[in-house]
Order: sequence, then structure tokens, then C-alpha cells
Amino acid sequence: MRQGAVGQVRLVERDGRSFVEKRMPDARRHDTEVFALRALAGSGLPVPELVTVEPGSILMTLMPGERLDSGSADERIELLAASAPLLRSLHELPVPDGLPSAPDDQAIIRRYREADGPPLPLAIPPSAGAVFSHGDWTDGNVLAVDGAITAIIDWEAAHLGDPLRELSRAAWGASLKDERSFDALIDAYGADREAARAWVPIHAAELWLWFAEAGPPEYLADLTERLRRWPD
Repeated sequence: MRQGAVGQVRLVERDGRSFVEKRMPDARRHDTEVFALRALAGSGLPVPELVTVEPGSILMTLMPGERLDSGSADERIELLAASAPLLRSLHELPVPDGLPSAPDDQAIIRRYREADGPPLPLAIPPSAGAVFSHGDWTDGNVLAVDGAITAIIDWEAAHLGDPLRELSRAAWGASLKDERSFDALIDAYGADREAARAWVPIHAAELWLWFAEAGPPEYLADLTERLRRWPD
């Protein structure tokens, strides 16, 4: 069984077929993933199909592929760029009624300052609209086979949000492993680099708060040191 940040995931065999069972103690995240996968059925995006849903537990189809962070640095960047059209396609879908609201960036700024995080130029950029957002588009939630994207998984953070905020978050998170990732993902999506970079302090504050509240301590220490050197 794989222990995740918000739940547990394991393979389940039934009648000769493999499925994924996901257990989440957080009812809100559980309900959000179920809602998102139901809304995305038939959309053309490569997402798991729900099999059974029970309180706190979801059984879904096993999607083919390996996480993008399982390959070399160059392969990872190429595949991140290849995922950008899928992210844009998600953002262009009709928005289903009932998606959770976007993260509260004003609250993130307030909490960060109250927690005495390293100084950051925190300001909320102008809105680029509100779209169907995945909420955690990372190299661990995108799968691929032989250079082709095969699945987008882990939809428990889906919400109605700003498309540029989501793109920027994905690009900045990837850039922590390899700085080339930021421009590669932004360019493949077709967005403006500077407009995307304007969101980065918000992502940095959000991640710092996550580590401060949930750990591990060494991640917080590493990010704190990085942010003290901002904007290097």
C-alpha cells in the first residue's frame, strides 16, 4: 500500500482485473475526487473511471503508465510539456455546478505573515477567470508510457480556480527540481511567462505553510532557506 499525503492507495485484484482503491479520511477531499471524476467521465481526458464509491473509499480503474518523476530529468521536462495541452483542455471544459471554490489567497497571505515566514513580495495578480482546475498538477499525478501522457490522477483538490494560477503552481513546483521546467510548461501551455511568474510568491507561501503545519521539518528548513534568498 502506498501512503499518500492525504490518504492511502493500494492495488486490488477482482475477477482477474486490477483496480485502485483509495481511502481518504478527509470527507471533503473524498467527495471532491468523486465529484470531479464523475464530471470528467466522457470528457476525453485520460482519468480513472469510478467503479464503486463508499464513505471514505473509492475503487477506480487502474490507469497505465509511470509517474513523470520516474524518468530522467530531460524526459520529465519533455513529458511535463506534453501534459500542458491536457491542462489547457481541462481549463476549456464547461464548469460543472458544485465544484469547490478556489484557495483563499488573501487568507494564505495573512496566515503566512502571521507565521513569520521569510519576506516575500505577496500580492494577488489580476484574475484570468475561473475554470475547472485539477488543484495539484504535478509530475507525481501525471502518468506516461513511451513518451505519451496516459493518465491524470488524484483529483481530490479539484476546484473552480484561476487557470494561470494553476499553471503557474504546476510550473513552479516542477522548477524546484529543475529550473528549466517552468518555462517549458508555461510555453507549452501557451501562456505569458511573466504573468505566470507573478503568482509564484503565493505558491511559495502556500507550500511553506503546508510544510510548517504538516512537515517534514527538513523540507520546511530547505524551503525557508530558499525563500530567504528570494528572488534568486
